[in-house]
Amino acid sequence: MKDLIAALPPGRVIVDPDVVGTYTRDRTYLQPGQAVGAVLAESREDVVTTLRWATEHRVPVVPRGAGTGLAGAATATDGCLVLALHRMTAITELSPDDEIAVVQPGVITADLDRAARVHGLMYAPDPSSYEISTIGGNLATNAGGLRCVKYGVTRDSTLGLEVVLADGRVLNTGRRTMKGVTGYDLTSLFVGSEGTLGVITEATVRLRRAPAEPPATVAAEFGSLRDAAAAVAAIIAAGCQPAMLELIDRNTLQAIDDWKHIGLEPGTRAMLIAQSDAADSATATARMAKLCDENGASFTAVSSTPQESAELVGIRRLAYDAKERLGACLVEDVCVPRSALPDMISAVEAAGDRHGVLICTVAHAGDGNVHPVFIFEHGLAEPPEHVWAAADEVFRAALALGGTLTGEHGVGMLKRRWLALEAGPVVADLHQGIKAVFDPLNILNPGKAI
Repeated sequence: MKDLIAALPPGRVIVDPDVVGTYTRDRTYLQPGQAVGAVLAESREDVVTTLRWATEHRVPVVPRGAGTGLAGAATATDGCLVLALHRMTAITELSPDDEIAVVQPGVITADLDRAARVHGLMYAPDPSSYEISTIGGNLATNAGGLRCVKYGVTRDSTLGLEVVLADGRVLNTGRRTMKGVTGYDLTSLFVGSEGTLGVITEATVRLRRAPAEPPATVAAEFGSLRDAAAAVAAIIAAGCQPAMLELIDRNTLQAIDDWKHIGLEPGTRAMLIAQSDAADSATATARMAKLCDENGASFTAVSSTPQESAELVGIRRLAYDAKERLGACLVEDVCVPRSALPDMISAVEAAGDRHGVLICTVAHAGDGNVHPVFIFEHGLAEPPEHVWAAADEVFRAALALGGTLTGEHGVGMLKRRWLALEAGPVVADLHQGIKAVFDPLNILNPGKAI
C-alpha cells in the first residue's frame, strides 16, 4: 500500500478502516468483505496506476460508482482494493450537431440529461435511481429504466468506451458515428460486464432529440394485477408506442400510501402508469386510457399539466424507498416476453402466497421486466430459507416462460447460484475464456457476474 500511496497524488488512497467501509457496499443487504483500502480516482491516470499496482501485487480490485447497485456487483470482498470512480464527473464534450456526449464514469445520469436538455436533446436511459446513479454504474450493469420501452437500455445509447484493462493498458472501443462494424463489438461486450473485464474511464454516448412538448401521463387503477397486465398487452398491440409503461402492485402501493398518503382506494390491486412523449401525446394518452378502461380499469386519469404528469410518474419513483421502510429487501428483476407478462405476474403472486413471503412488485411492463422485491426482517445476515424458496420459484417461472434471470440489475453476487439454469455449460466455458483474455490474473471484481 505504501507503493500505491506514493504513486498517486495526495489524498487519493484511503486506508482508515472506518472510512474505507463507507465505500464497500451497495444497496443490497449483503455484508461487505474487509477491503485493504480505497482509491478515489480523479483521472484515467489514477486508474492506470492503480491497476498496474494491483497486477504487480495480485490484489483484487472492486470498481464502483455511486453504490446504487441492487445485485452486489460493487460489494467489497475480503482483501480487495476498492476503486471508486465517483469523482470523475466531467462531461468533456457535448455536441448538438452530432447528438453525442463524451462523459467520465462519475457523471450522475440525471445531470447528463439536464446538460443535454439545454441543447434541445436528452439522454434517454433513466433508471429509477437516475438522480444518484452514475453513468459508469449504468454502463457496468447495462441499466434500463422507465423510458426503456421506447428508447432501449444503456447499451442502445453507447457508441464507444475508453477502458483501462487489468494490467493498466488503455483500450478504446467503438466510435463517434451512428454506424460502424469494424471488428468485434467490444463496446457491447464491456457494457453489462459488471467491472469484470476492465474499468470504464470515459464513454461516448448517443443523445436524442428531446420532445418538443412535455409528455402526458395516464394513471389507471385495476382490481387485479392480471387485468393491469392485460391492459399492457393491449396498449402494445395497439401500437401506442408509449415512452413509459409501468406497473405497480398493491403491496407496493400500500407501502407508498402508508408513507406519502396518496389516497389509495381499498379495491385497488394494481396501478398502471403510461406516458407518451410523441407529438400527438394527448391523442396517444387518450387512446391508452380507453384501452385501460376496456381492460377492467376501475379508475383512469390523464394529466392535464406537466406538473400533474410529473406527480404521477413520481409515484413510481417512490417505490423502492417505500419498500425499504418495510424491511430488508431482496430485489430481483426477471424479464419475460411481453406476451408472458400476465403469467409472470401470476407466478410472482403464487410464490408469495405459497411461501408466506411479502413480495412487492413493480414492472417496466412495456418490455416485460418484472421487479419482485422480497421483504424480510431487518438485521438478518441474509434472507431466510422460505424467502430463497419463493425467489427460486420466481426465477424458474421466468425461465420457463422464455425469460431471463435479470433484465437490468445484473448478476452481481445475488444471482450466481441460478446462472447454470439459464446459461448452460457451453456459455459458462465461453464466459470464463473471455474473462481469461481480458483479466488473466482474475483481479477485476472476482466472484461477480459469471
